Amino acid sequence: MTRLWNDPASFADDMVDGFVRANTRWVRRVTGGVSRSTRSPEPEVALVIGGGSGHYPAFGGLVGPGLAHGAAMGNLFASPSAHQVEGVIRASEQGRGALLSFGNYAGDVLHFGAAQEAVRADGIDCRTVTVTDDIFSAPPAEAERRRGIAGDLTVFKAAGAAAAQGYGIDDVERVAIAANARTRSMGVAFTGCTLPGAEEPLFTVPEGKMAVGLGIHGEPGIDITDIPSADGLAELFVRHLLDPAEIPDGASVRGGRVVPILNGLGSVKNEELYVVYARIADLLEEAGLTLVDPQVGEFCTSFDMAGASLTLFWVDDELERLWLAPADTPAFRTGSMDTSALEAVTASGEDEAEAELPPSSEESRQAARLIGEALAAVRELIGEQAAELGRIDAIAGDGDHGIGMQRGTVAAAEAAAALAEQGAGAESLLVRCGDAWSDRAGGTSGALWGLILKTVGSRLGDTEPPTAPSVAAGVSAARDAVMDYGKAKVGDKTMVDALVPFADTLAERVEAGESLAEAWQRAASAAAQAAEATADLMPGMGRARSHGAKSLGTPDPGAVSLALIVERVHAVLSAR
Repeated sequence: MTRLWNDPASFADDMVDGFVRANTRWVRRVTGGVSRSTRSPEPEVALVIGGGSGHYPAFGGLVGPGLAHGAAMGNLFASPSAHQVEGVIRASEQGRGALLSFGNYAGDVLHFGAAQEAVRADGIDCRTVTVTDDIFSAPPAEAERRRGIAGDLTVFKAAGAAAAQGYGIDDVERVAIAANARTRSMGVAFTGCTLPGAEEPLFTVPEGKMAVGLGIHGEPGIDITDIPSADGLAELFVRHLLDPAEIPDGASVRGGRVVPILNGLGSVKNEELYVVYARIADLLEEAGLTLVDPQVGEFCTSFDMAGASLTLFWVDDELERLWLAPADTPAFRTGSMDTSALEAVTASGEDEAEAELPPSSEESRQAARLIGEALAAVRELIGEQAAELGRIDAIAGDGDHGIGMQRGTVAAAEAAAALAEQGAGAESLLVRCGDAWSDRAGGTSGALWGLILKTVGSRLGDTEPPTAPSVAAGVSAARDAVMDYGKAKVGDKTMVDALVPFADTLAERVEAGESLAEAWQRAASAAAQAAEATADLMPGMGRARSHGAKSLGTPDPGAVSLALIVERVHAVLSAR
């Protein structure tokens, strides 16, 4: 279990502060994460990596000469927001473009993608290569759906070395794609992990058993087996990773060259890993492989999870040269890095200055105060329901939906209270609360709820008096924005299954002449029924997609939380 924290809600921020202060030789604090504290004499393509915290040394520990230029660091097990990613890109980019690389998770894809579009609009050449090394998260024919685990390191290292050697953006991207295509990983776990302040582990593994294929966020494994001996685990790893279907195109076992990376997931000691590695090395060499620069230790963890993963990086001449190239970061150092010519970059821990509030009408300010009351009520609701939302999310997901929603609603409610006091109009309050929710919650739900608040706000404005039709139009626009952004549709077992009937019913009842409170009540009822009906659906999107059968009989947590929220908002509207 996790024992040391102050306020669990601020754990990630506190951790980043301490990490930066302990590693000023390599990193500086910037909006959204960390960036290198030094710069090479000649500009380089910037490699920006990132993801949720709780996986150290991924991601901040890999920032430094010869590897990454910046890392966007989200909350625990939650992707950084688009705003955070954008901040790190802008702090790290040197005029030669930026490559974004991260594990293939829905929240990360959404947030990094939005940040990429934002900087591209300003003329920055920005590309993305997602890491898809986990062989148990999708079959070989659907490799693009696989998630990224400890194989992140091989992709980051190859791309970072290419950037350090002066490659242009096209070739840095090419190298990253090639490294990802030649990386395969699988993981096992013996216990779950416990996030700061939590009374129970995020997930559990039966006593005396081992979860095979379990993800680094606690996504359920593909199988549960007895815990093998160290040699038995080595044989399990090698058997699956040397399956003919998993050998990369252009590679072969007999005469091939691989970098083996045996990774501890948090609580397994290095001494145990070395016992396992001895047998791994025997098996790989017996198969005809040459081992290049083996790595044993912690490279991508899952907080205090007891488990391990094995990665095989099938190198060609170029990839081997880039893997062996010098790198100097807080957590990964190799070769002899000449740092004498590096230039210091002024450190700054200050956030961007908040823009002044635009003019607003009294009617809009009154609406903003009501929205603030609604967000306060939602914060209280989610605080009560967080454990249950986490429970249903853990059945086929990673179990953190309740935690993420709690972080987001707390941040939005706090922002709303401050903005209402400052005299913000409805649009300004909703837009800034959307950013606060997205920044603090991260993940897919953070991205989508931030988008909902900002879209509704854009339809209300700061000067016009809000009306039932303008609110209904804003909710309909938010429905469309969420479906366009996340690419989910009704029937995919996501938030969309509750959002669509809510938005459609609200628009219909407002058009029929009902008051906002009356129409909202009918729409909330439709959302609740639709959320309950998701129990009968198979997931078509998100982390639960790989474990669809496990989710049958359980409603989607995103749909459930949306239904609960709109019901609580109705109570606030009715009281007014």
